[in-house]
Amino acid sequence: MKPRYSIVAWVLLPVVVLGIMTLFNRNLEKRNLEYPNQMAVSPAYRSQSENPVLSKGLTGQQPVPGTIPRGFMPFNYGTSPEEAKRAGIELSNPFEKNKENLERGKYVYTNSCAVCHGASGGGDGPVIPKYPNPPDFKTETSKALADGELFHVITRGRNNMPPADSLISAEDRWKVILYIRQLQGEGQ
Repeated sequence: MKPRYSIVAWVLLPVVVLGIMTLFNRNLEKRNLEYPNQMAVSPAYRSQSENPVLSKGLTGQQPVPGTIPRGFMPFNYGTSPEEAKRAGIELSNPFEKNKENLERGKYVYTNSCAVCHGASGGGDGPVIPKYPNPPDFKTETSKALADGELFHVITRGRNNMPPADSLISAEDRWKVILYIRQLQGEGQ
């Protein structure tokens, strides 16, 4: 004697399969159903536009206090000469003087610094007739600056030199200092 449920299964199986095929049949000519559709097609707000969803009504929000953006390293020194001296005492170059680091330092120096400081570091770059001469790196005063103090000057700027922290990564600033030290030693 055969079980009865096999006859029921053979009758219901095609009905279920046809139902599933009909339910998931895709018509490529029209947009299909999406659940939940409010997440798939959400309104995009421009960063400077008003935004009724956020508490202050603006899309661009300030970061949460005490947080640090990814890839950013805080620089806890002010802009005063005293802070530059403190940076000179507390900071040291984390990169060793090798060919790869010097080549990177030269590349960044050539593209970002040489326009004012000159190719040889003599403070004689092509923009100098229009701007006051920056310090010559080969003077005893410049040679006496600690690496941390140079890093502070590049990061925060000094006198007519604007800060370069948003233009040059901290890693590249240290490598530029290696290259500047190489320029300072060429005349000896």
